[in-house]
Amino acid sequence: MTLDIAQQKSPPRRTALGRVGVTLSALLALVVLAAIVLYAWPLGGTDLQRATPKALTFDAALGQAEQVVAAETADPDVRPECRSVVMSHGTRTAKAVLLLHGYTDCPKQYAGLAKRYFDEGYNVWVPRAPRHGVTDELAHTKLEATELVTYANDALNLVTGLGEDVGVVGISGGGVLATWLAGRRPDAVRHLLVLSPFYKPNSAQAPGFVVKPTIVLFGFHLLPDRTNSEGFSFAALSQYLRIARNFDLDQRNPRLTSVAVVTSANDDFIDRREAVDVARRIATANDRPLAVHELPAELGIGHDVVDPGALGNRSDELDKLYFDLYEGTRKD
Repeated sequence: MTLDIAQQKSPPRRTALGRVGVTLSALLALVVLAAIVLYAWPLGGTDLQRATPKALTFDAALGQAEQVVAAETADPDVRPECRSVVMSHGTRTAKAVLLLHGYTDCPKQYAGLAKRYFDEGYNVWVPRAPRHGVTDELAHTKLEATELVTYANDALNLVTGLGEDVGVVGISGGGVLATWLAGRRPDAVRHLLVLSPFYKPNSAQAPGFVVKPTIVLFGFHLLPDRTNSEGFSFAALSQYLRIARNFDLDQRNPRLTSVAVVTSANDDFIDRREAVDVARRIATANDRPLAVHELPAELGIGHDVVDPGALGNRSDELDKLYFDLYEGTRKD
């Protein structure tokens, strides 16, 4: 029997290397394709671009607010300090304000500022956001953008029944919702004050080029959720960032009277430049001045610029500042 040595030889080295090269090229092509898909993924949606006005009488609006508070009081899953808050003078007032709290916080965040508005004659509504202020510490990880804008729109409808001149204040994620309302509800919003608005994360938290892929991968649940060292859910944060990509910043609002933004020099959570740029675009579109105030680093105040516990003995002073910025009586 004759052994054919030629048939026993290993393939030439160049052939093996060539196969490796083809494999690497294929992997690179897949990576490039995945990147293209992520960056091209649409973040819009009709549910995030539509708001529905609903007129309420004072009695109906107050009744709804009181029903919400009563239901939360009866619900053992809602933490007592986090129940929604309605502050009413007993009749429809000249002015009413909607206060939207931040992500992972609850209405108690506005304890000081809500009282300031009420003492100035406002009717005040501070609703608890979906999946917030409950005993389940992971409830917020299941947030969806659509339920957040529905919550904001319904809350504004209620406030329009509480007073004639209506405005909205929002902090962090609540600032995103307040901004969304300013563009989507020109029928109602006359004042906009955003405090540390989370339109975009600080580059130290997430470089700009990873923001959209993160929104797509976690916001659309293509990857399992992750939480950072502060317990913030990537999926939940992505819902607020999705909403920010559905602003109508060029919407003309003939009712709009004042636009103001507050940031803190110590805030390493948000992109402070983006915070000002977005507010400025709204003001410019409506030929209104923009009031910008940055809290100096020496105050030692970080991202939360409104919670009385974070402000310490400066709470009254800063609440007065925020109120004046909201009303447009202070130009910084």
